[in-house]
Amino acid sequence: MEGFYPKNGRVILHIDANAFFASVEMAENPALKNKPVIIAGNPEERKGIVVAANYLCKDKGIYTTMALGEALKLVPEAVVIKPNHAIYKEYSKRIFAYLAEVSPLIEYASIDEAYLDITECAHLGSPIDIAMKIQQETVKRFDIPISIGIAPNKFLAKMASDMQKPLGLTVLRKRDVERVLWNKPVLDAHGIGEKTAAKLQAHGILTMGDLAKADVKKVQSIMGVRGVRMRDRVNGIDDRPVDPEANTSYKSIGNSATFPKNIIEPASIRVKLRMLSRAVSERMKQKKAVSRTIQVMIRYDDFKTITRSQTLQRDIQEEADLFAAAETLFFKHWNGEPVRLLGITAQNAVDKRMQTTQMDLFSFQEEADKLEPLFTTVEALKRKFGDSIIKKGWME
Repeated sequence: MEGFYPKNGRVILHIDANAFFASVEMAENPALKNKPVIIAGNPEERKGIVVAANYLCKDKGIYTTMALGEALKLVPEAVVIKPNHAIYKEYSKRIFAYLAEVSPLIEYASIDEAYLDITECAHLGSPIDIAMKIQQETVKRFDIPISIGIAPNKFLAKMASDMQKPLGLTVLRKRDVERVLWNKPVLDAHGIGEKTAAKLQAHGILTMGDLAKADVKKVQSIMGVRGVRMRDRVNGIDDRPVDPEANTSYKSIGNSATFPKNIIEPASIRVKLRMLSRAVSERMKQKKAVSRTIQVMIRYDDFKTITRSQTLQRDIQEEADLFAAAETLFFKHWNGEPVRLLGITAQNAVDKRMQTTQMDLFSFQEEADKLEPLFTTVEALKRKFGDSIIKKGWME
């Protein structure tokens, strides 16, 4: 068994629940088994955007963000269900709780993905034995299929789990990287999005192999420090540990400042609020946290202190968003007296990777009605003039 576990390395699993939202709906309603299932926000009017779909739909060309009207042309018999956010979160918690029984070194990547470090789990069997057991148990306990990637680091584990779905189990070792990954488009590398891929392609870096062999200074000039990290990763190098602390919910993240002299000029107060917003934003980014409840504390010259908060419609993390909320709160509640201390706090802050909104799936539906006419027009133009009539533009 020791041969499966390196003396100076790690064994990491990336666990990905397959077609998670649709799988949860089928687990809750067995009558949906063997039927094509689409999750979308407006099933009654049969419009909106596809949030998720099971593999019976995916195999026929349906994908997330597709206009529901177009999806139903491909699979008219599909069952369309409105998202049930609460039940998806509940299944996620239960599945992650089970995984933590296997190894306490678990890091949530999103509502349906997690990394699990099993380096110290040789007593449970080989990595493949453990992965197979996890697959069997998640089906048995929760009726949810999962794919698992087994690798010596997080990047390779994630790439491996994407290779076989549903119910895939893939081992990806460092020595396999050149053969398995290097011929794939650079866009397929986890962590590289369309905009970044376009930048790399413009410099002749088309595949992961091109990135792996590219000059370090050239990559850094295109992508900055992140480019160097991505170059390492497509070479099989990734030293990031599985970090259970990344799963922590943060009750509050805040900063305050007491001033040498009381301030009363609005311009000076705005400068201080922006400074505090920047500090809070930086701390939130370090913790990978977001919040939608912002609190401002005001202490006057006589030491009278008030706190006022506002709950926003979406999670925020950026300095500009924090400043806008804090500025509004301050000038709404300030009595005009000299200010001795100011504070800004992001309350009920949580790990952004555990927020379902971080996947942008639920926010799709807010714009669905606005976007559907655009999708319909685009599809009509393509049918009349061909797919090349409209191409995606790249914005930097």
